Amino acid sequence: MKDLNLHGFAFIMICSVVLPGFLNSRVAAQSTNAIEVEGVIKARDGDTMILHSSKSPYLKVLLTNTTEVGQVQGVLQARRKQMSMAALIPGLTVRVKGTPNDQGELVAASVSFKGNDLEHAEAIQAGLHETQVQAEQNTRRIEEHNSALQQQQQQISAATARFGQLDDYYIRDEVTVYFENGKVAVSPQYIPKLLRLAEQANSINGYVIEVKGYASQAGSRALNQQLSEDRADNVTNILVQQGHVPLTRVLAPAAMGETHQIETGDKEKENAENRRVVIRVLQNKAIAGK
Repeated sequence: MKDLNLHGFAFIMICSVVLPGFLNSRVAAQSTNAIEVEGVIKARDGDTMILHSSKSPYLKVLLTNTTEVGQVQGVLQARRKQMSMAALIPGLTVRVKGTPNDQGELVAASVSFKGNDLEHAEAIQAGLHETQVQAEQNTRRIEEHNSALQQQQQQISAATARFGQLDDYYIRDEVTVYFENGKVAVSPQYIPKLLRLAEQANSINGYVIEVKGYASQAGSRALNQQLSEDRADNVTNILVQQGHVPLTRVLAPAAMGETHQIETGDKEKENAENRRVVIRVLQNKAIAGK
């Protein structure tokens, strides 16, 4: 009995000396695998961060439910404020403590950052967001502009197909109205000519009036397309409202934009002559009987 007690006492003594040492060696071995990395968050996707550091331009950091996130405060950075993982945004400089796993990723035990670094990262994000919004708006404007140009080109093609072939018509009368640069209002000097054309057209059996608006190449193509349309519409309004030409006798005004440019070798003169609306009184050859 005495021997048994001695043996038990010896076993307890061995455990009290050897076992703590063994456990401490296990903990020490585990702690030697832990590393600390400082770098900038380049990307964040849920529980995954991509960290750019001096040692690794692409370090994958895994966040877990036990990862502590804190903001260090004070001159000596001795105080730590608990923060949400939402604060871990791209552009933020952080210090990560964790353990590498078998895939070469760093499982984060803690992530800390300075307050002024967070403010800087938030400012960057705000600027990027504003830039992105502006870029999206610009993209939409470009798409709308291109769509409008395509529609205008289709209109021009349709107008050219409709009005370009005059083999079946006689041109009984013609007037050209010229415009100032960027202007669409009809100068008063042309109104008597338009009214005289409308009056003479009434004596022609089966007549129709063709109105084509043009613009010079000065300025943007889209603007010139619109100018040619507005000029043709204004001339048509005078023919209908003051010349009393029935709408059934007026073909839909054609906006020809910068097409069919007049070339004389004198750029200023060319531009002046291209800012025009051409009005023609047409008569179908079959109706004319010739």
